[in-house]
Amino acid sequence: MKRALKIYLRSLWVIVCVIGIATAALSAEKVLRMATTTSTDNTGLLDYLAPHFKADTGIELQWVAIGTGKALELGKNCDVDVLLVHAPAAEMKYVQEGYGVDRRQIMYNDFVFIGPKNDPAGVKGKSVTETLQTFVAHKVSFASRGDNSGTNKKELLLWKNAGMAVPDKESWYLQTGQGMLNTITIAAERDAYTMTDRGTYIKYAANWKGDPPLVILVEGDASLRNQYSVLAVNPTRCSNAKHDLAGQFSAWMALPATQKSIGEFKLLGKQLFIPNADEK
Repeated sequence: MKRALKIYLRSLWVIVCVIGIATAALSAEKVLRMATTTSTDNTGLLDYLAPHFKADTGIELQWVAIGTGKALELGKNCDVDVLLVHAPAAEMKYVQEGYGVDRRQIMYNDFVFIGPKNDPAGVKGKSVTETLQTFVAHKVSFASRGDNSGTNKKELLLWKNAGMAVPDKESWYLQTGQGMLNTITIAAERDAYTMTDRGTYIKYAANWKGDPPLVILVEGDASLRNQYSVLAVNPTRCSNAKHDLAGQFSAWMALPATQKSIGEFKLLGKQLFIPNADEK
């Protein structure tokens, strides 16, 4: 009798262990690892969307917020499953080189140049090219991300489109190597100008209860559009990549209900991102 009881208990323990392992494995399969930009994190957008994503799909979204360049590298290294980034040219090259698949645009906002309220350089209302020319001519302090982020890539492209070399050897050109909010803080401390995405700027302004030291001075140029897209890590290169979960996330982000939520996400009563998954 005792021997039978021992066998029964051992069998029961084995079953419990198997169930536990299976449950753990199932839970692990329901975790999606994402690398994204600082703007989607700093603004609070992902904190806003992630609970809804889990409620709808049962998938827990875990993310690391870094510059787009570093996010793409994490994908290359098979450290994440999916990317939410904002450097279209780099993303398309990434896909062409076989690192990413299924790129889908999700939303956009725009970049703006911000600076001290008294605008010592007098760039308010100028074009992007005129603004950059003014910075160079008058050696105006400018804080650059300098970190290969999507914002930094856009800034470098604007210098190129203006027919000017990046003044990265000049003392007035500050390369912070930091995220957007930190870069804005550094610019404010030095009465400098910088370029930021509008969403992060609105978050910065909200942190100052609507009265920030730096204000928007240059905006509205078509070249300042800031597109965000989702890319899945290529599962043929990264066998550990959860391509099915990445696909579910991408599809969920493009759903009308999610797109509506993105459009309704506001700070200070201002819209931070404009959904455009259905834009051709």
